[in-house]
Amino acid sequence: MDPYLKPFENDLQRRYGLFKKQLTLLEEAEGGFDQFTRSYKSYGVQRMPDNNLVFKEWAPAAEALFLTGDFNGWDNFSHPYTKKEFGKWELHIPPKEDKTPAVAHNSKLKVVVHTSAGERLFRISPWAKYVTRHEKSVIYDWVHWDPPQPYIHKHPRPQKPRSLRIYESHVGIASPEGKVASYSNFTHNVLPRIKDLGYNCIQLMAIMEHAYYASFGYQVTSFFAASSRCGTPEELKELIDVAHSLGIIVLLDVVHSHASKNTEDGLNRFDGSDSCFFHSGPRGEHSLWDSRLFNYSGWEVLRFLLSNLRWWMEEYRFDGFRFDGVSSMLYHHHGIGSGFSGDYAEYFGLQVDEDSLVYLMLANHILHTLYEDCITIAEDVSGMPTLCCPVQEGGLGFDYRLAMAIPDKWIQILKEFKDEDWNMGNIVFTMTNRRYGEKCIAYAESHDQVLLSGNLHSSKTSLLCLIAGNEFGHPEWLDFPRVGNNESYHYARRQFNLVDTDHLRYWQLYAFDRDMNRTEDKYGWLAASPAYISVKHEGDKVIVFERANVIFIFNFHPTNSYSNYRVAAGPPGKYKIKLDSDGIQYGGHGRLDHNTEFFTEPMEFNNLPNSMLASFPCRMQASGGHISLGILVQS
Repeated sequence: MDPYLKPFENDLQRRYGLFKKQLTLLEEAEGGFDQFTRSYKSYGVQRMPDNNLVFKEWAPAAEALFLTGDFNGWDNFSHPYTKKEFGKWELHIPPKEDKTPAVAHNSKLKVVVHTSAGERLFRISPWAKYVTRHEKSVIYDWVHWDPPQPYIHKHPRPQKPRSLRIYESHVGIASPEGKVASYSNFTHNVLPRIKDLGYNCIQLMAIMEHAYYASFGYQVTSFFAASSRCGTPEELKELIDVAHSLGIIVLLDVVHSHASKNTEDGLNRFDGSDSCFFHSGPRGEHSLWDSRLFNYSGWEVLRFLLSNLRWWMEEYRFDGFRFDGVSSMLYHHHGIGSGFSGDYAEYFGLQVDEDSLVYLMLANHILHTLYEDCITIAEDVSGMPTLCCPVQEGGLGFDYRLAMAIPDKWIQILKEFKDEDWNMGNIVFTMTNRRYGEKCIAYAESHDQVLLSGNLHSSKTSLLCLIAGNEFGHPEWLDFPRVGNNESYHYARRQFNLVDTDHLRYWQLYAFDRDMNRTEDKYGWLAASPAYISVKHEGDKVIVFERANVIFIFNFHPTNSYSNYRVAAGPPGKYKIKLDSDGIQYGGHGRLDHNTEFFTEPMEFNNLPNSMLASFPCRMQASGGHISLGILVQS
């Protein structure tokens, strides 16, 4: 499929060999990867059937470990762990006289770590399932979460959709109110909107607990804990369950590329050492992100991260993951100062971190083996080849990669070019610049590009994705409360109320986004073969393409409308307008008669056997200045 890879055949063989070796070790030493990746059932705190409690940690550099908390009056020495092999520690606490567990649900705990240097450190278990922060404190507390009536999922996972239409969301900002919104608010007020809009997938951001809210969830402190600022674990489970009942799958924005430097409520220096879960020295530090970098070759690090993926799939029933920061993981230079020209030599050799590469191969292999419909997406700006090839073919095994040049191009067009200077050929090139057979998520805006309104939907789009609120042209950018804005929530919210205000025009863009999704659901062009682009005319500012027997006509010209414009068609027959941005319901002028029938002629045009004449308005006459788009389908 890619002859440019031939010179690097040995590299690919070696990568696959390293993966097979690591997989074999898991099979032999741990009784298979299924058991190994369920280590959340043995580490941290576990309640046995007889209400005995077993605590287990990995702290190889520690001299001694103790457990303290509400249950023992915060005695730092009464409950010591026993040292086991390979840096592991265990503690068994029998039930109370009334046979109830010694540590009650919702009570606070700390691990007390004694170091060889004589330090006494108070730590949160890396496997903590719930952590909370007192209103006046900056440090999070480990809270034992063992509810008497845990949430029981009622609805099965929906089938994997043929076309993914992704709605990117941050639960905390998903309300017009100036506060951190809740999981319950999202369940009852946002999920119905997403369903109405026609999206079939939600990507949830900032779920893994992070002490600093303004980090957008990318400085994770507790990897197994759902963010408590939005509610309880049970409320997040309900959110996902209700989404499943609506036929919507849910992806987790998972951050395994780095971790917060926090020590008292993070993984950093858990056992008092500079290493433990991370590389020691400069290799364990990300100079731009000011965060710690995992040692992906470490056995217990693999246990921790792979079990983390299983935890979110099993306990919360997520349907897959968007892996954040994959470019940083793949290279020792983390992409810092590297422009990635496309020369394949940049993707092989000593600059590649093969430990993290093998970790990603293991993660994808295990997820896709255990969960047939699991979806994995890589956020990679480097263009690493084989990223989306199956692991058995020597690839990393992701289902999709993000087409990250598209949002950059969208911003560039808006900021740097006058309307009449938009370059049709460059737009088409950016949209279609991808490897043959490699599935991409194409999007115009995400949490990295929060601008004023709108989405550009285009040819060769495998999927589409946006940050909540962009579907109706949210009028404000996004900024979290921080010292620099006096801890204001004014920009850390989504004003869904604007859509419901009739005299404003936000509902018109909302309606277009909804109808576009519903049209895609009917005709399935996102999952179809790549588009055939028949027109990219610089003078006319017109792009025409055909995909899934649907003809898309874009007029980007600010002033020129066209009548009797010849358009190429593949299949012969009669076509009708299915979606038209000039529709009155979208804020347009309603100039096109949707009862008009367009008949093809056996006249070859732009290398297609048939063609027809169509009319469409200019950009400034359609939808109050939006791009003029018409979609024709065979009737």
